[in-house]
Amino acid sequence: MSLPTTSDFLPHIAYDSVIFGFSKGKLKILLMEYHDTGWFALPGGFVGKNEDLNHAVQRGLKERTGLENIYLDQFYTFGNLDRHDPEVMKTILAANGYLVKDDFWLLDRFLSIAYYALIDYEKVTLLPDSLSDSIDWYDIDALPDLILDHRKIVDKALQTLRENLDRKLIGGKLLPERFTMKELQQVYEAILGEKIRRSSFQRKILGLEILERHEKLFTGKSHKAPFLYSFKE
Repeated sequence: MSLPTTSDFLPHIAYDSVIFGFSKGKLKILLMEYHDTGWFALPGGFVGKNEDLNHAVQRGLKERTGLENIYLDQFYTFGNLDRHDPEVMKTILAANGYLVKDDFWLLDRFLSIAYYALIDYEKVTLLPDSLSDSIDWYDIDALPDLILDHRKIVDKALQTLRENLDRKLIGGKLLPERFTMKELQQVYEAILGEKIRRSSFQRKILGLEILERHEKLFTGKSHKAPFLYSFKE
């Protein structure tokens, strides 16, 4: 692999993606582990000179998950002076066999435009990038230490997720097309980080009139079979 150059990519601008998934009652995010460093980071990348920003992010997500048409939302731009640490990038590049000069463009200060993505955990095919040993799911409440300000990016993404939970129908983006009320409540609890009374949750959600009710999910005991729901278009 050859290193990217400023003839191909915009300098000083990057993006980072907080990719949320949901499995077995847990909210998870995707993290990369850079080769031979033990360092963990959010999936991110750079914007091509002839490329829309949103397309660059979608391209990066497809390369890491194999998925297209992912739900994306731009939520913040991170540009504090203290997020600039050229030694971090220099170490990552050196661990992959690239020794660069101090004026190499990837060592410059970058503003990072942050997105969160919501995907169906079961549909993902994980693919690490060329600088990473792995990309994998980590529980939101048991994350390893992250490089630079990536933990702040995760915290801001989670805050934004909570603030938009009802308005943007976020719960449905993390589930299959049809789901039970219990599964939807588990998503809400995982995002909010707290338990919710079953009766209160059902009354609230049904009162929003955002769900379409379908047939029951029969798994054995028919008298206890829950209804399946989907979000209205």
